[in-house]
Amino acid sequence: MSPAKKTSVNLISWRFALVSVMLVLVFAALIARAAYLQVIEPDKARSENAKRTVRVETVRVQRGMIFDRNGKELAVSVPVVSVYADPKALDKALTKKVLRKARRNGEDTQALADNAAELSARKQAFYQDEVRWRELADVLQIKQQKIDKRLRDNPARRFVYLKRQVTPAVANYIRQMRLPGVHLLDESKRYYPNGEVTAHVLGVTNIDGIGIEGIEKLYDKALTGTEGRRTIRKDAQGREVQVLAEEERVEPEDVHLSIDLRIQAIAYQALKSAVLTYQATSGSAMVVDVHTGEILAMVNSPSFNPNDMSDAAPYKRRNRAITDLFEPGSTLKPLAVLAGLDHGVIQADDTINTYPGWMRLNGGLVKDERNHGEMTLREILKISSNMGVAKISQMLPKEYFVGLYQQVGFGEDTGTMMIGESSGLFYPNRRWSDFEIATLSYGYAVSVSTAQVARLYATFGAGGISRPLTIMKQNDPVPGERLFREEDALAVVEMMESVFEKGGTASNVIVDGYRAAAKTGTSEKAIAGGYGDEYVGYFAGVAPVSDPRLAVVVMINEPGGDVYYGGHTAGPVFAEIVSNALRILNVAPDKDRVAYLKRPDNDS
Repeated sequence: MSPAKKTSVNLISWRFALVSVMLVLVFAALIARAAYLQVIEPDKARSENAKRTVRVETVRVQRGMIFDRNGKELAVSVPVVSVYADPKALDKALTKKVLRKARRNGEDTQALADNAAELSARKQAFYQDEVRWRELADVLQIKQQKIDKRLRDNPARRFVYLKRQVTPAVANYIRQMRLPGVHLLDESKRYYPNGEVTAHVLGVTNIDGIGIEGIEKLYDKALTGTEGRRTIRKDAQGREVQVLAEEERVEPEDVHLSIDLRIQAIAYQALKSAVLTYQATSGSAMVVDVHTGEILAMVNSPSFNPNDMSDAAPYKRRNRAITDLFEPGSTLKPLAVLAGLDHGVIQADDTINTYPGWMRLNGGLVKDERNHGEMTLREILKISSNMGVAKISQMLPKEYFVGLYQQVGFGEDTGTMMIGESSGLFYPNRRWSDFEIATLSYGYAVSVSTAQVARLYATFGAGGISRPLTIMKQNDPVPGERLFREEDALAVVEMMESVFEKGGTASNVIVDGYRAAAKTGTSEKAIAGGYGDEYVGYFAGVAPVSDPRLAVVVMINEPGGDVYYGGHTAGPVFAEIVSNALRILNVAPDKDRVAYLKRPDNDS
């Protein structure tokens, strides 16, 4: 073999060996790298892979519904769409546009990308020249400056709401605009079909669907449920290829209230009409089933529309039936009579001598408008005699009399557990003078809510059994505590029927079709240092007398003008609620009369 050929063969062999070694080294490096990534330090690779293929999906749940006792919807959730933006995605889209234009113009794109100030200025110019952003502000009815601030102030942000809960038409328009970084999110919105009629009972949720008032807040956890989560793996085409983990969603609970929407609507309309007619500051009314303690209606005026909170001032949103406290006045006189019967110091057919129509106790004066002399217990309640009940209160031991007021629920919650309920102002554990005991007998020296008065009258109607009130529908009656003998309680109920008779404090009010037992009350509002010129009118009672079913309490706060007695302002509301509610409940009438209003007389 010639030297030239030998040199050529050696060169080929050397090149082959070099290539072989290089290939071996490359494969060795690849194997080492793969081993490093998969065995020694696999977490980073897994993390990068998961970023590209693993997705977590939320399985949403709608907020639970609220129903009345008959299954009528009081609060429902409806699907809505919210608009949100990804400022970082928008910034990336603007960057691509700037660099693409620079490339077409023959510029050095790398130099431009490295020049942060110039790049930012050009991106902002692109953004401002795009007319679609102005269209977005117009369709969302948001000022352009506000939209610009949310989209461009912090390009590193990944999520910012532009507008919550837009209409389907607006959502569809934005979808068709195909704006970079702008997306739509399916959400739900709370809707209250009955508006202001049930507003104070139900309360409201905030824009995130969290209960902040009323039943919505009280049962927020049960109504909310828990969202489910699915962790899945997707391929390059976005197709689901594997379910890695799955958390079942917890369905929310529905809440069934004791409220009867039919009675609620009647009570609200009657109360609102009275508040407007007498130019009162506010009013409240409650209807309670005396056999179960269930609240069939709880209304206040003024109210608000929970579907549009733009006019929901704080004073409109307060559930006055459970929060506002007033001295109940003469509505407590039946309790003083019942206390005398219960303790045995008087009998149902006894008479009380109120001569000369006034008396002094510890320097205080107790009096009637005139001297009524000897009166039966029925007459005392009929004309609302302060002297009559004060005389009875002086026959009783103070500890017993004050303790009885505590037993019937004054100074404690009624049992509804509703947000904001007040326990009232009553301090039994102090020294009571004879005069204070007398004023307590006719409804002063204690401040209570409309709900507490309703509980008291439900006790009368239940034959002396006191039950906590409840706003939830009950399958079985709430257990009660017997406070009075049934014959005594029903005797007082029959005595209260006299207020509707001629000469009674509610002779101007007649309940259509039913015998009712009630008591009027008109109390002066306390101010610093005494009492002012404003009044609170009450009308509380039970019906039908033959077999009590409902306790109804109506309160009219600060009626304007010269008509302010409870029998005139609250009495017609009571009559309308009772007659209609009993018909709705299919309670047989126990009298055959037509309701009408006579000319107002004086009331106590």
